[in-house]
Amino acid sequence: MFLLRNAIRDYAWGSATLLAELQGRTPSGRPEAELWMGAHPGAPSGAVPAADPAAAPVPLDQLIAQDPDALLGEAQRFGRLPYLVKLLAAGRPLSIQAHPTLEQARSGFAAEEAAGIPVTAAHRNYRDDNHKPEMVIALTPFTALCGFRAPEDAAGSFDRLAGALAEHFEGADDGLCGATSALAATLRAGDLEWAFAALLDPAGGWASGDWVDDVVATLRRAPRVLENDLNLSTAVGISEAFPGDPGVLVSVLLNRVDLAAGQAIHLPAGNVHAYLHGLGVEVMAASDNVLRGGLTTKHVDVDELRRVVRFEALPVPYCAPRPDGAGRLVFRPPFEEFQVERLDLPDAAGRTLTARGPVIAVCTAGTVRIESGGQTAVLTPGESVFLGAAEAPAVVRAGSPGASGTAATLFSVTLP
Repeated sequence: MFLLRNAIRDYAWGSATLLAELQGRTPSGRPEAELWMGAHPGAPSGAVPAADPAAAPVPLDQLIAQDPDALLGEAQRFGRLPYLVKLLAAGRPLSIQAHPTLEQARSGFAAEEAAGIPVTAAHRNYRDDNHKPEMVIALTPFTALCGFRAPEDAAGSFDRLAGALAEHFEGADDGLCGATSALAATLRAGDLEWAFAALLDPAGGWASGDWVDDVVATLRRAPRVLENDLNLSTAVGISEAFPGDPGVLVSVLLNRVDLAAGQAIHLPAGNVHAYLHGLGVEVMAASDNVLRGGLTTKHVDVDELRRVVRFEALPVPYCAPRPDGAGRLVFRPPFEEFQVERLDLPDAAGRTLTARGPVIAVCTAGTVRIESGGQTAVLTPGESVFLGAAEAPAVVRAGSPGASGTAATLFSVTLP
C-alpha cells in the first residue's frame, strides 16, 4: 500500500477556496483546479510506502513499470493504470470540449507524432493515444453543460433572443439579427452541426466578439427573457468570465445540469460538455486528450472538434449509484476502465474494499483508516492511497488508530 503525494494543477478556471475548504487548510491564493491521483505522465502521483511515510516519493508510473504484474494484475491489458482520479474544483467555467473515441485518439496521436509536433506544443490536439470517457460525482452543488438539447428547444431560445435583439436594435443591426434568426431556423430543421459550426467559425460574424457582447447587453436589458429561459440566463452568466467568446452562445445548444451532492453524470466520447462550478470527484480513462470549442484561451481546432463530436440530442447521462447491501454505493458507468464506490463510514466498524486489479482510494470527509497486509494508512480529506493488484484485501474504518470512530467518506476506484 502506498500513500500518494499529488500535484494540484493551477489552471485559471480553478476555485481559490473549494479544495482548501475540503482539506481544512488556508487557501493558497492561487486558482486550484485539479488534484491528480494516478500514473498519467502529465502529473504522476508520488508514491510512498505506507510503512515508511518519510521515504522519498517515487513517481507512480515508474513504480508500476518496475512490477506491472503485482501492481496492475488484470489491468495490464490496458497497457497502463487504466484510470486517472481527480478532485476537480471549478470556480468558473471550463472550456466547452469533447473527447475522442479510442480509434480517433490513436489515429490523431499517430498523425501528430508523424508530423513531428512536440507533445507539449500548445497547438497539439492529442497528448496521448488513449480515449477519455469520464464521470464526475458532485461533492457540492455542481453545475455543468452536458450534451446537446433537442434542437427545437434550442431553436426556441434563439427565437427569444432574436425577438429581444429586434426590439433593442429596431432593425438597425440586420447582420446580428439575421444571423440569430438563421440559427433558430437551422435548429428548427434539426441541423445541430451547422449551428455549432456557424457559432465557432473563425471567419464568421461571431468570431470577433462584438455580436456576443451585443447579445449579452441586450439580454441584460430583457429580464423577462432571462427569467423564462434558463439557457440564455446561463449564457449571460458565462459571459462574465469570457466576454465576447462565441462559446457563450454555444452553451445555449447544450443541456444545463445542476447536480446535488452525491449525484453523478458520465460523459462518453463525442459528448460536448463544460463544467461551470462546483467540487467533485472526477474519474476518467487515463488520458489528457481534449478538443476545445470555446471558453478558453487554449488551442481551438474547430475542424477536428467537429470530427469527434456526436451531433445528436441525447438524454442527460446521469449515473445513478447502486447500493450493494454492504454499505457501499457503486457508480458503474458503461466504460471498461473503472467503477467507483462511495463508502460512508459511520463508525469504526470495518468494511472491505472491492479490489479488481489496482485501487486508488481518496478520503473526502472525516478521517479514514485503511489496513492492508499489516500496514496502516490514515487519510484526511484530500489524501489518497494506491493499492496494487496483489495487495492483501484492505479493510477501511472511520477514525484514527486508538481513537473512537467518527463519520467519514471514502471514494474507491477499481476495475468494474
